[in-house]
Amino acid sequence: MRARRHGAGQMTANRVNAGKGRWRRRLWRLVRGRRGVSAVEFALIAPVCMTLVCVFIDLSMVMFITNVMEGGLREASRYAITGYVEAGKTREQKIKEIIVDHSYNLIKDTDITITYKVYSSFDKVGQPEPFVDQNGNGKYDSGEPFTDVNNNGVWDADQGVAGVGGPGDIVAYIVSYKWTLWTPLASEIWGDNGTVVLTATVAVRNEPY
Repeated sequence: MRARRHGAGQMTANRVNAGKGRWRRRLWRLVRGRRGVSAVEFALIAPVCMTLVCVFIDLSMVMFITNVMEGGLREASRYAITGYVEAGKTREQKIKEIIVDHSYNLIKDTDITITYKVYSSFDKVGQPEPFVDQNGNGKYDSGEPFTDVNNNGVWDADQGVAGVGGPGDIVAYIVSYKWTLWTPLASEIWGDNGTVVLTATVAVRNEPY
């Protein structure tokens, strides 16, 4: 009886050990298994790559459109300095038309805003009106004395006078354009509701026409 019981116990132990061995082997195969690894890696990396690609595409377009605007603005300024006004069009309308014509049909004239400011010299372009910094904080505070360069009655961070100027005047042309980003993914993380405001500026001296 004892021998029989001993033999049955031994068989049970062997079965348990065999079962453990099978589970170890399966676990080891699972750990060393490479099937499906590529799919997992792709699932982890793909969203990051797609985001970078979308941002790169839109960033490239933003840089391209900015360069196009600057090129068109330079051409427009060459026309503007002559003082010539085409029949049936204002000077401002012609300037906008030239910019659009040099945009490869990527810029809509309805979304362009052009600002013209006249300055006394090139070093004054974009500069604030002079003021007396009484409290020494490096910025203008209400009530501090200032020189009203553009004669509008208030202190301005840009002393330019609105207008296209006359013969010999220095005029800065500032173009702003709302560019709509191409990729929805980039629109979610960049820009204001999918739009980016692009600007280009050029300052020229009018000819003595």
